[in-house]
Amino acid sequence: MADSDEESVKLNKDEAVEGSGSDDGNSPLNGLDEAEAVKTFKDLGVTEVLCEACDQLGWKSPTKIQVEAIPVALQGKDVIGLAETGSGKTGAFALPILQSLLSSPQRLHTLVLTPTRELAFQISEQFEALGSSIGVKCAVVVGGIDMMSQSLVLAKKPHIVIATPGRLIDHMENTKGFSLRALKFLVMDEADRILNMDFETEVDKILKVIPRDRRTFLFSATMTKKVQKLQRAALKDPVKCAVSTKYSTVDKLQQYYIFIPSKYKDCYLVSILNELAGNSFIIFCSTCNNAQRVALLLRNLGITAIPLHGQMSQNKRLGSLNKFKSKSRSVLLATDVASRGLDIPHVDCVINYDIPTHSKDYIHRVGRTARAGRAGKSITFVTQYDVELFQRIESLIGKKLPAFPTQEDEVMMLVERVSEAQRFARLEMKEQHEKRKRPKGGDRDEDDTEQASGVRKKVRGGGGRGGGDGGGMKKKGGAAWRGGR
Repeated sequence: MADSDEESVKLNKDEAVEGSGSDDGNSPLNGLDEAEAVKTFKDLGVTEVLCEACDQLGWKSPTKIQVEAIPVALQGKDVIGLAETGSGKTGAFALPILQSLLSSPQRLHTLVLTPTRELAFQISEQFEALGSSIGVKCAVVVGGIDMMSQSLVLAKKPHIVIATPGRLIDHMENTKGFSLRALKFLVMDEADRILNMDFETEVDKILKVIPRDRRTFLFSATMTKKVQKLQRAALKDPVKCAVSTKYSTVDKLQQYYIFIPSKYKDCYLVSILNELAGNSFIIFCSTCNNAQRVALLLRNLGITAIPLHGQMSQNKRLGSLNKFKSKSRSVLLATDVASRGLDIPHVDCVINYDIPTHSKDYIHRVGRTARAGRAGKSITFVTQYDVELFQRIESLIGKKLPAFPTQEDEVMMLVERVSEAQRFARLEMKEQHEKRKRPKGGDRDEDDTEQASGVRKKVRGGGGRGGGDGGGMKKKGGAAWRGGR
């Protein structure tokens, strides 16, 4: 399982720790003086079996957040964990939970709530990797996947349920024999987002049906006021383990901005992808529509781009993610669905094509790169309309970002080719839209992949000069493009 994402997270977690010397002393834990001496999981009180599991995954020593959260969690207290992106938060709640499972095995022991479906799958992989030697069974309950098969998995009563709130409630109401009355642990990963994304009503429903005497963990890189609301509902005298007090981005992340007219956004994007060719990128857009459009545009120019957004079917979303993880695609066009928690070790650069409207989302987006001690780059596009938002982001992270150097005349040379690609992208979007309208009950899976609108055929120049809608033309553009690279 060398290629799995958790492994590489874990391989590099310890680098982050070793590089980070001592704790900042901003934690309420009294045992902070010992924290510097603590180097192994065993010293934190993790049992032998789990220490071995950590070893197998290549976690040599715990990260800061783990040093602070694990001992408190093992003492049986509720934890609020705050640490920057890529610092090993999943491990900080997974280990105490598995340890408690070992001491008192029971079914439906833990519920982990996550805001996005992809994150749920990732957490489940982590739990299974850590608990493989003790035979932990996990179930992922998310939307977009057949409910019946999920009900069958839940009927077998797994130890750990990882869910998105909406689908979990569907199961609570409709799946016979599924109840969380015996639950021991509740974890909210990216807690602020779960309370933010209009999940509040769902979360309240879930809190009503699970037992009062349980343990609750909240983890996130940014905490909001709403979490304080939740504290009152769910936590008993919690301990706050904060590794970063102010909203911080990682030191090894180089952050830049580009100030450009919004008219030429696409040209600048293409020129940057061209300049930094060979790296892998995540490009964040504000809408599903925009992510899809830019993906088609880049594909028309011969760049291997793949979209990931909420209007795609769940299988497609996982497919996109896996293609990107396995490096068969070098550019991922995503909405904020992918901005939190996803751990893809090899992301070299994050581009904010559309500036995030909430400054906190910026921290999560750029946190997709420079994870677990690696270096990374982020570039934010600032158009004439985004100046205020950009200043807000700068004041939130307390840094003035440098401008990314670009050659304007070189970019302007791309205008013609890019505008042709824009035209094709628009045509394809229109085709897809009409296709979606037509079948009433038909298959609506036509939204993502290359086959959807024959892009692959066109890019390769299927059909003659006049074939399709100018298929030959596109080939010509594509070839010139590749030559120009």
